[in-house]
Amino acid sequence: MHLNPPPAADVTERADAYAVTPLLNCLLREVAEPLREPAEQGGRPEEPDRLDPSASHTERRVYRLPVSGRLLRVLGERRPAEPEVRVAGAWQRIGHTELVKLVADELRRHTGVSNHELPAEMIDSRDAVAALLTARARAMPPDDAYLRSEQSLLTGHPCHPAPKARGGGPVAAWLPYAPEAHARFPLTLLGVREDAVVEEGDTSALDTLGQAPPGYRLLPAHPWQLDLVDAAPAFADGRLIRLGTTDFDLWPTAAVRTLYAPERDLFLKFSLDVRITNDIRRLWRHDLLRLRRTDAAATAALATGRAAWLSDRAYRTAGFAFEELAVLVRDGFHDRLPPGTTPLLAAALVEGFEGSPLDGTTDPAAWWEAYLGAVVPPALAAFADHGVVLEAHLQNTLVAVDAEGMPVQALFRDAEGVKLLPDVTRAAGWERLVYCLVVNHLVEVAGALAERHPPLDPWPAARRELARHDLPEITALLTAPTLPGKTNLLLRWTNADGADARYRALPNPLAAASGAGAVARRAGEAPRGRRDDRPRRR
Repeated sequence: MHLNPPPAADVTERADAYAVTPLLNCLLREVAEPLREPAEQGGRPEEPDRLDPSASHTERRVYRLPVSGRLLRVLGERRPAEPEVRVAGAWQRIGHTELVKLVADELRRHTGVSNHELPAEMIDSRDAVAALLTARARAMPPDDAYLRSEQSLLTGHPCHPAPKARGGGPVAAWLPYAPEAHARFPLTLLGVREDAVVEEGDTSALDTLGQAPPGYRLLPAHPWQLDLVDAAPAFADGRLIRLGTTDFDLWPTAAVRTLYAPERDLFLKFSLDVRITNDIRRLWRHDLLRLRRTDAAATAALATGRAAWLSDRAYRTAGFAFEELAVLVRDGFHDRLPPGTTPLLAAALVEGFEGSPLDGTTDPAAWWEAYLGAVVPPALAAFADHGVVLEAHLQNTLVAVDAEGMPVQALFRDAEGVKLLPDVTRAAGWERLVYCLVVNHLVEVAGALAERHPPLDPWPAARRELARHDLPEITALLTAPTLPGKTNLLLRWTNADGADARYRALPNPLAAASGAGAVARRAGEAPRGRRDDRPRRR
């Protein structure tokens, strides 16, 4: 813990670095063309050769922005940093603000679409990081390893242009509720008149949070959300009344709007009328109305085996503010964990936090095989045997580790992100599963582990684990030259719906060294498959 706030110059430099990396990841993945620069690092880049995927993460790599023709040079590959542009025959370092301008200009030319909102979000995201860095220096992190993992994500989504944007509001409005600032706070308790209550499932946990007077039911509210909605008419006519606050604090998790009460082992998820990454984070009516069906399917899919599902068992809201005041009840995990294990957020393993097992393992190969054995089989079995497409990305997966830090069990969550066959086609469901489980999840954990233990090649073990499963799609997954990577930058620039995922083909690390993936990379051919360099306008 820091007892004194960091110097302003240090905060500025660190905030820029945190914000530059995910924006570069988006630009380089979705738009830029990789080139190979001569060894002297100062001449004109050579053209047809692609970058060597095995090159060191400390090397500088050169890219061309295809429409403007500008040359961009960055340090590293997995987490690119220190961007430079070629100006008058020399490399010139640029900061986050200049990078935002460069990205916006390239995307205007690339798509033919103007967007003034997204550049502001990028700046807001960087400024939010600066505020979080300052707040963390004064805050006490939680003693509990699980809570530390949930509150560790200063970078956040590694492939989103504005992962820490908080809706552009003043810092004072959101900082008290920010997980990255180690926040914890009580809920506001409301009473909603009984004739206005809408609920489904087992909501009994909500009634234990306080006491409502006769004729009313208890409705907890996130205090930030309550500030964002206009509930004055309902308070004025008695449909809503204020009942104080809970007598205990809850901890915001990485999702910001989902809170955890450790003493009660209870998660509560709220609407939040703020754009965080791709979506306004409301509990949308259509998702709530299908919640019981989706949750039941996921519960059945994970009823056997080592993995667990944290059930979204119920919701309660007010009929006159169905989405705005909704609260979802999610099961905790203590009765689902093997004895002596601790759940950790998978995204935190990638970002790093105090006590991460990736830092302490002495046998990274065994750790990785145990991780794959915990995470991969239940996600594939849910798809193959039950037609359930888990949103098994980093923020929706918890991994329970034993006292030595070895992975023992996976726990999945968030029925809102689950898709069911045949609501979506098998092909679309498989593409989404591959993106969430492999591209968003395994690629990131493998990269973080390999950075800490450079001799480790994580992909033979991943291929072996996937090959054990008898799905018709597995052969193609292991041999295809590319995998689907979500185009978050282009989706946001063109104002596509947040759930309307579109993908660009990325090199497949699962492909054998002598297979199609390696051939494609050596030849420098354009990726094949579904690609959306110019998403449709909406």
